[in-house]
Amino acid sequence: MWVILLILAVAGFQGLSMLVSRNRLEQFDSAIIRTVQGWENDALTSIAKTLGKIGSSSVVIPAVLILAVFLAVVLRHRKELVLLLGGMLGSTLLNDALKSIYKRARPDIHRIVEEQGYSFPSGHSMAAFTFYFLAAYLLWRHLPNRGWRAVLVVCSGGMIASIGLSRVYLGVHYPTDILGGYWVSACWVTLCVRLFRRWARR
Repeated sequence: MWVILLILAVAGFQGLSMLVSRNRLEQFDSAIIRTVQGWENDALTSIAKTLGKIGSSSVVIPAVLILAVFLAVVLRHRKELVLLLGGMLGSTLLNDALKSIYKRARPDIHRIVEEQGYSFPSGHSMAAFTFYFLAAYLLWRHLPNRGWRAVLVVCSGGMIASIGLSRVYLGVHYPTDILGGYWVSACWVTLCVRLFRRWARR
């Protein structure tokens, strides 16, 4: 069953990427960009820039290493390092590969900050989704009760959504870049978790 769901998810991403490539979602993107950037003020700009830094490799890489050390030294779950490090590395390579395939230029409507490289799918969104999803998955069973688990899920989901939204606010990504990043990361982490659980049982 999970294989069928994964195939359908991948097909869905292919459909989204096709619509993006043919500019069929231009009005959708433009409407959301106008709405989000209409909120612009100094406080939100500062928050968005901070979220952009949190989602960058200069912060994500140390965060991954800190979580890896915590898993290995404190929780003594060294097998889980395979899932964490493999998942993050694979997500990065997958993003680079997809960007080089689609070669979508970044939006030029109103940029608050400047970014280099292609736009689709969003690297920040993919990194955030992969990291916070895997962190929640790996830490879930070590929390003492449902309350703490709910906090973990809310915080992880909040960071994923906030980092994605900040990229639209800053004018460096289309909304469909964010959706594409989330979509392909969801497929990737689902596959990683499934393969890890099968490997761990053996």
